[in-house]
Amino acid sequence: MRELLLTAEQTDDGITALDFLKARGFSRRMITALKRSGGLTRCGEILRSVDIVRAGDVIHVVQVDSGGVVPNSSIQVEISYEDEDLVIYNKPPFLAVHPSVRHYDDTLANAFAARFPDTPFRPINRLDRDTSGLCVCARNRFAAAGLACLKKVYFAVVNGELCSGGTINLPIGRECESIIKRCVSPNGKPAVTRFEPMESVNGRTLLKIRLETGRTHQIRVHMSHIGYPLCGDRLYGGDTSIDRQALHCGEVEFIHPVTGERIQAFAPFPEDFCSLLS
Repeated sequence: MRELLLTAEQTDDGITALDFLKARGFSRRMITALKRSGGLTRCGEILRSVDIVRAGDVIHVVQVDSGGVVPNSSIQVEISYEDEDLVIYNKPPFLAVHPSVRHYDDTLANAFAARFPDTPFRPINRLDRDTSGLCVCARNRFAAAGLACLKKVYFAVVNGELCSGGTINLPIGRECESIIKRCVSPNGKPAVTRFEPMESVNGRTLLKIRLETGRTHQIRVHMSHIGYPLCGDRLYGGDTSIDRQALHCGEVEFIHPVTGERIQAFAPFPEDFCSLLS
């Protein structure tokens, strides 16, 4: 359960409760759920979406969520940041984010369910099973709605030595009707990747990468397409130096949806990633 106290300002005087809540990031679906649960009140009385709000009114919002994922307390994942609205995990490689047929109770979602019982798992940025790094998860609907805009920085180690950075602006689509593999395709969706070399060691380059779009396997596809596949990325032509693609989400930044505070989190490189640069 998450409780919020929202105070109406002078500029809110005379508008409906619906418009008041929408201006603070609540969707119609969220507002409908609040009405059904009785979670929207003013001075102890139920507030309807058509009621008029006056300056100085304190609106009491109570959100009640329910879980649905099997909890697994044996999965220990480092937490980089946590408050009552969100949690940022430093996900290790080889840990899936969501349960699936092959991973029913051994995912980040199961670890989340053990730590936050009866709370739905709402990851904002989703990482591949083999990609390590920061994964931001909302602990309620309101936080999830307000966390849509994350600034993320990825780090990758690629085969080959790159001396200068650049921008890859090439559309990405499915390859030959494959469920998994993607490729650069004129019929694909727009995809933009910006990369900057940081260090070259033993025929490999450490890159700092920012995405303007979020296509499936975007970094892996784009870097492979220009001749610099990620180390360990067998699917897209990488070597066998490690057992997974050398990709790590090392930085995230966003404005907190409730407090308005600027939040930054950082995750150090995991051991297998560092071994490529030693």
